Amino acid sequence: MAWMSRWRKRDERLDREIAFHLAEQMEANVARGMSQEEARRQALVDFGGREQVKQSMREVHLSSLVEAVKFNVKSALRFMRRSPSFSLAVILTLALGIGANSAVFSAIDAVVWRPLRFPDGDRLLKISQHDAQNRDANSFVAPVRLEDWNRMASTFQGISGYYFDDLSELSGPLPEKVTQALVAPRFLEILEVSPMLGRNFTAQEEHWGGPDVVIISFSYWQRKFHGDPSAVGQKVQIGKYYYAIVGVMPEWFQFPNRDVDMWTPSAPDAPFAQRRDSTWYTVIGRMKPGVTLKQATADLATVQSRLGKQFPKPDAELTVQTEPLKDAIVGAVRNSLWLLYGSVSLLLLIACANIAALLLARTAEREHEISVRFSLGASRRAVIGQLLTEVLALALAGSLAGLAVAASAAQGFHLLAKTLPRAEEITLNWRVAVYSLACAVVTALLCGLFPAMRGTRRGLASSLAQGSRTQVSTRNPVQWALVSIQVTLAVTLLVSAGLLVRSMEEIGRVSPGFDPSHVLTMQVSGSWGETSDMKTLVQRIDRMLDGLRTLPGVEAAATSGALPGVADKYQQEFKIDGKLDPSRRILADSRWVSVGYFDAARIPVMLGTTCRQSATTKDIDVVVNRSFANLYLGGTAAIGHTLEQVSYNDFSIKGIVQGIAGDAREEGLNEPPVPTVYSCFSAPDPFPNYLVRTRGEPMEMADAVRQRIHELEPGRSVYAMMPLQAHLEESFSDNRLRTRLLSLFALTAVSLACIGLYGTLSYLGRLRQREVGVRLALGALRRQIMTRFLLQGLRAAGVGCVAGLGLAVGCTRFLSSMLYGVSAVDPATYSGVVLFILLVAAIASLAPAVRAARVEPVKVLREE
Repeated sequence: MAWMSRWRKRDERLDREIAFHLAEQMEANVARGMSQEEARRQALVDFGGREQVKQSMREVHLSSLVEAVKFNVKSALRFMRRSPSFSLAVILTLALGIGANSAVFSAIDAVVWRPLRFPDGDRLLKISQHDAQNRDANSFVAPVRLEDWNRMASTFQGISGYYFDDLSELSGPLPEKVTQALVAPRFLEILEVSPMLGRNFTAQEEHWGGPDVVIISFSYWQRKFHGDPSAVGQKVQIGKYYYAIVGVMPEWFQFPNRDVDMWTPSAPDAPFAQRRDSTWYTVIGRMKPGVTLKQATADLATVQSRLGKQFPKPDAELTVQTEPLKDAIVGAVRNSLWLLYGSVSLLLLIACANIAALLLARTAEREHEISVRFSLGASRRAVIGQLLTEVLALALAGSLAGLAVAASAAQGFHLLAKTLPRAEEITLNWRVAVYSLACAVVTALLCGLFPAMRGTRRGLASSLAQGSRTQVSTRNPVQWALVSIQVTLAVTLLVSAGLLVRSMEEIGRVSPGFDPSHVLTMQVSGSWGETSDMKTLVQRIDRMLDGLRTLPGVEAAATSGALPGVADKYQQEFKIDGKLDPSRRILADSRWVSVGYFDAARIPVMLGTTCRQSATTKDIDVVVNRSFANLYLGGTAAIGHTLEQVSYNDFSIKGIVQGIAGDAREEGLNEPPVPTVYSCFSAPDPFPNYLVRTRGEPMEMADAVRQRIHELEPGRSVYAMMPLQAHLEESFSDNRLRTRLLSLFALTAVSLACIGLYGTLSYLGRLRQREVGVRLALGALRRQIMTRFLLQGLRAAGVGCVAGLGLAVGCTRFLSSMLYGVSAVDPATYSGVVLFILLVAAIASLAPAVRAARVEPVKVLREE
């Protein structure tokens, strides 16, 4: 390392110096008549121990270094006191730049870099099954297959799984919705987590017919039991059953998600869990130590191949996919965070360029002071050290203020917990503090090194000769280069923000193909156990729909497996009239809807009829959209054809096409309509989405809807009640947040660039007072002087715009996947940004230009 090399060289110099003094002493002793041996021995005695002398000399060097540092620090503090406005401007600028940078770094550190909080979390995988022929998008796993994987896979320490139920807790006066995670055996053992109170499930409890037990979350424990340790052993009523509480999980444990209130065993040996095509588990596994992802994936592929030979239907038609559990949790938010990090890094660079320009001006004003220090014997290294110490002191103060900004931003990230994974883990810690300190040091070097080198480069005579600030100045190309750099980076940020804003505007102009206004959505608690009696489940849901339709102010009511306009793509393959053509696959988005769905969503039916009541999934009514009819069924000839799902399991749907609906953007407003098959069945799952179209504002009907459902189903809870429009807005929350933050950073960057332009012109105006006075005395017009200064500012801004547009073209390629309806090189956005920058630059340049043109020639020349 560099510091070790410097210490080694210093010791070598000390050894040479000691050897020199010993040699001189030996020569003196020989001159006094001693022999060589006696002279050497006496010299060593007189000189003393070599190591003791070296240590004394080191202490002398260290003492001088400490004294120099103390002097520089005192000088820096004195400089900050003498120039409070300058110091405050620098500190606030750095606080903004370093604070924003540290805040986004803390999010990346917690969400992207930091391993999961589970012990050895990098060994945890998410495992899913997939139809080898891509006929069915279902990736859930059957209980028997999960147990086979766990038994046969040699690279895994264990494999488990989970699924969810939204149930009602009935111990209070009103039903309360609770989210229950039903977990396969080995769930907590694989995660290597234990309850903070109580115990894990026993083997008996994980088998069919075992005791009904539950482990509750920390939040549920606080909410229902106020943190009372005696909650362990008590019972809670969930639906029709009473569960004994056997444990309480730690506060940080929020897996599979932060909404889970309790965990209960799901028995893999249950009678209804023995079919290999009955799939409901999301599967996780822990690799053995030393096993790689590639080895684990190959092992599972081999296991599934063996199962395919043993159970040709359906296992021969399935493949296995794996991914690190952390990647599955973080998802696509990684790209958004890196985009924000790049943006705040550009913002920090702009702040550095801004401060460097201020320091150049400040150092130029201190040339006389620096010259005096040179005349008194100070070395250039000492003067540069003092100037850098001053900048470092300002940077450290800005870094401390930036940590306060980052702390506030971290709290803001916590409010985004619903859309940002692992948001609760974003905190200020030693890594963020070290990063902020590193930013301060790097910023000090970036901002201060060049001004310090430039301010100390001139000879003593020329510096002392320049005693007046009103001399005819040079063109100061460095200041203008810094201004252009700031404008370049600001243009890059502004173009990126402009593209995202244009994209959101284009999405807002899209016609969704349905009417989301005046639609109230909600869900009602249920249990997957109800699917064992589908007829009763359908009757229960239809009874609630009939009750809702009779409410005053309700125009229509329906259920759907997924909300319109909210991405929930579930592509399946179909065959028409029992025929399957391998050369022309019929792929379509599959959606389950009830009677009244098209009225509730106001999706126009172009031909035929809509859904009729059905109590089973066999021989149901089917409605297709126009894209499906045109692509696969010859347009209007679609009605009457039979559609049947091509699937590896026996739960495929079959129905007759009764109508053709208009194309709706069911998968999101930013996604074009795709061929869609609407299967008419009111109970796609025990807790479907309810859509209630109202005559007035949807939330004004919320109490009446809740009361009617309570009358019909007093043991069930209503949850997730909100307007459909709010769901659509929430589906773009990531895009909206990304756009707003990037726009904020871009406007801040433009402001900093304009401040830099204003400061540079003001500084040059002061330097060139004598030149301006001479020009005015010789007959120049004031408007010519003002125009000259104004054009200087616009020229610097123009150069920055050209460079910024080139940089933006390269950077915005990373934005292309986040844009809708707008090209990454959209001419309107680029030209708009250039015009905006030039306008703002003209405004920023106007005041210094006017001030320079108002110089009084007589007064200036008299001062000279």
